[in-house]
Amino acid sequence: MTEKINAADAMIKVLEDWGIHNIYGLPGGSFDSTMNALYNRRHTINYVQVRHEEVGALAAAGEAKVTGRIGATFGSAGPGAVHLLNGLYDAQYDHVPVLALVGQVPTAAMNTNYFQEMNENPMFADVSVYNRTAMTAAQLPHVVDEAIRQAYKHQGVAVVTIPKDLGWQQIDDNYVSSANLYQKPLLPEPDPEQVATAWSIIKGAKKPILYVGNGARGARDEIIAFSEKTHIPIITTALAKGVVPDDYKANMGSAGRVASKPGVEVARGADMVLFLGSDFPFQPYFIAPNAKYIQVDIDASKFGRRHTVDLAVLADAKKFIKALTTTADLLPETAWYRAALANKANWVDWMKSFEDDAETPLRVEPIFKLINEMAEKDAIFQVDVGNVTINGMRYLKANDDQVFTTSGWYATMGYALPAAIGAQAEFPDRQVWSISGDGGFAMVMQDIMTQVKYHLPIINVVLTNQSLGFIEAEQDDTHQPHSGVDLIGADYGKAAEAMGAQGFEVHTLDELKDAFAKAKDRKGPVVIDVKISNLRPIPVEQLVLDKQTQDPEAVDAFVKKYHAESLIPFRQLLEDAEKAKANV
Repeated sequence: MTEKINAADAMIKVLEDWGIHNIYGLPGGSFDSTMNALYNRRHTINYVQVRHEEVGALAAAGEAKVTGRIGATFGSAGPGAVHLLNGLYDAQYDHVPVLALVGQVPTAAMNTNYFQEMNENPMFADVSVYNRTAMTAAQLPHVVDEAIRQAYKHQGVAVVTIPKDLGWQQIDDNYVSSANLYQKPLLPEPDPEQVATAWSIIKGAKKPILYVGNGARGARDEIIAFSEKTHIPIITTALAKGVVPDDYKANMGSAGRVASKPGVEVARGADMVLFLGSDFPFQPYFIAPNAKYIQVDIDASKFGRRHTVDLAVLADAKKFIKALTTTADLLPETAWYRAALANKANWVDWMKSFEDDAETPLRVEPIFKLINEMAEKDAIFQVDVGNVTINGMRYLKANDDQVFTTSGWYATMGYALPAAIGAQAEFPDRQVWSISGDGGFAMVMQDIMTQVKYHLPIINVVLTNQSLGFIEAEQDDTHQPHSGVDLIGADYGKAAEAMGAQGFEVHTLDELKDAFAKAKDRKGPVVIDVKISNLRPIPVEQLVLDKQTQDPEAVDAFVKKYHAESLIPFRQLLEDAEKAKANV
């Protein structure tokens, strides 16, 4: 005789089959049957109680970004469900699989204007790749099984709404999930003719670049081998930070506003772009419209979305770049390549020149120097949105097996702290950082209590400039008065201590060094609140450095404001490299 099991317990067994280790959420009355199942299965699945459902959804997304596997979250009917949306949109925009279980009132109360009842399916229609309400207890494990399949297939959010009474009902304990049948999709092989055509375009270019996106993750060795053989500089998108080590000589960083000087300048100067596995939205602002363009992606719908394409290649990025390297000739270093390397070296030297600056309020460079020194080789950096994203992209070193994530496309403030919870829950033995501005941190700081409750040794760094600095800069650029961007100060170190964490408020370089030294011996979470200057990160997308091509007075003003005396215009570096080559 088949044994019986509560439908909610059978559903949780499906999650376990798929390798889901953690689920993040906050209980509500409509979710009681699932909470009972999570209690029953507490030895085989880890429930993490958050203090806000948005944090739970962002934690699931943060876990998924770090692991590549599906994350799981839940919310109860009505307000609990609505609170999930921000984190689910982050997952959807950055194309990571997340399962959201949503409570609903009992079936007998549905469609009666019952307490907290709402029609939840339409609300999740836009954010999801799969969105269903379970109709019977017996189908509950099947619906969840299908949801997980669809989340993996489409790399997005799957939502299952569960009427409260269904989870309590007894069903046969005989459901077999499809988890053991799941196989990663076979990625397209490169067409040899297209590889040959691509190489013909590349070798005919005078100023080529390789633009690397998150779709090239896992192809580090192949990308470096190609760059070494062809002497072509590399740019990475923000989501692809770490695909190529930041310290690699030909890695120029990124283009855009969340970017580096060498990244922006080689992007604007390129006459050929090999765009590998990304859908970076700001290309029209940084890539010349007449530049030759080769786009490689596993999704043909992305071809031509951002730039006119000369060659569209439906292929796996790693397989393509490996085949291209085999086809490519060994090319000599060009003046373009040498100027790019010199530009990066100049940029790195300029950034390092501020690392020991003791002026107050503090600059960010000393902070990131200490982070890099303390960071372990497999550290995980979860970085918030705003000026902190710019600084994280520029100053954090994602080398070795270090991982960097942020809310890339959706760009929601308050991402870092929850994402760090997700990373630390999945990797309890790895070092995890959350790095936020005071604006983003204040949105989710209550979940320091979650870190305390579960003894998560997360290092939370808060960069407090008492401003929504990213938006303040936009208001400056449009010559409007500052409006709504000023923030009142708070001692987030003491606030963290009040919630049970170790906390520090830092004003000086000595205090900073002392806080980091003590944080090394932390037993649980630590919050280091650093009071920083509100100086805008140097806007590399609108540099004013070259007196030969720009107004000398404007150059002097820009250089003085950003202490950019030692930054060399790329035009000058390129001319110097061309002269040096001519004299050989």
